[in-house]
Amino acid sequence: MRFLIVLFVFVSAPVLASPTTDADAAAVALAGTSGDWRGELQYRDYQSERWQGLPMTVTVAAQPDGVTTVRTAQYDDGPQTGIVTITTVTQIDSAASTASYAIFRKQRATDTGLSRVTAFTRGADSEHWTLVTIEARKDGNQMAQVRETTTRAGPEVIIQKDVNPDNDGRDEWLPRNRSLLTVNSGQ
Repeated sequence: MRFLIVLFVFVSAPVLASPTTDADAAAVALAGTSGDWRGELQYRDYQSERWQGLPMTVTVAAQPDGVTTVRTAQYDDGPQTGIVTITTVTQIDSAASTASYAIFRKQRATDTGLSRVTAFTRGADSEHWTLVTIEARKDGNQMAQVRETTTRAGPEVIIQKDVNPDNDGRDEWLPRNRSLLTVNSGQ
């Protein structure tokens, strides 16, 4: 029954016959990630220069408007914090080539933002593509350019966040975190 519901949501979402802009293509691609995913949330340990990871599950639901997705991620942040649930609602505005979002997490203020869709690269089919968004926002205690690169390669998705601090005198993108996900084939 669960498979039928996911299939219904995807089929009922309007599909642009021929995406004309990168933002149009991004909306269609993100809608195509509907379903259940599993993998890791990784962050860069700057002392060892190695990636550290936490097991994570993600559910993505495309909305019937064809431009909005709801993503719920869960990971275990240890015995003191426990299970962390983060729900992100993202909407693509094709006319403005932007992605607006709201992120909800227990005991934190709602995080909202607006990023520019700067590139969408189509691959061999609808399950192979790369989406890049950039926005100016606070990172830590300073303003920075924040770039998110989402790459889908068949049953795998990598979402990497890089930052370029505004006032450090360098034009250098630093990795902040990434999600490595594989579609849950047991759907």
